[in-house]
Amino acid sequence: MSVVLLDIGNVLVDVDFMVFCRNVSRHGESGVLELYGRYCVSEFKHLFDKGAIAPIDYLETIAGDPETRPMTIQELKTAWQDIFFPKKEAPDSVREIMRSHRVWIMSDTDPLHFTALLNILPVLRTAERYLLSFEHGYLKREPGAFHELLSCSGQNAKQFVLIDDREDNCRCAESCGIKAVHFRDWRQALLELQDI
Repeated sequence: MSVVLLDIGNVLVDVDFMVFCRNVSRHGESGVLELYGRYCVSEFKHLFDKGAIAPIDYLETIAGDPETRPMTIQELKTAWQDIFFPKKEAPDSVREIMRSHRVWIMSDTDPLHFTALLNILPVLRTAERYLLSFEHGYLKREPGAFHELLSCSGQNAKQFVLIDDREDNCRCAESCGIKAVHFRDWRQALLELQDI
């Protein structure tokens, strides 16, 4: 039985970082793009996702930004976590996959987001294993993420299939000998998985 490596963001949930940016911006829309660039898609965010920055340090940095309105750390944490919207088809689709595959979660995420996701997405708790960037220090666009997977699992690359919305992550998996399905929607992903 092969193992399906499921991504979370834009596969199991829709993600909208702009909700966070609008919620915390001191200067309304004029500050939203600044905050987005600094904390949602920057190298600083990638370091947070790799576990190189502690959650409190990340939040305190955002709190100290002149573009951020005055907020408690708890309010900031809540805003940071309140950006996920479960995909309606995801739970049934994951159950469908589990009929013929083992399911592991493989995600580029930070500890604050993962905690929130466990609370809003019960299907995550049905996964057999979690491979999270903040625990092992690699993003999926880096071969190290897949080398770590193969090393810690003791399994051959041919045993795995990645389902991910990012083409660069899929290419990286394939460069490491792992098959990949570039996720666009659940119908397409399940059909492609059947053909593998």
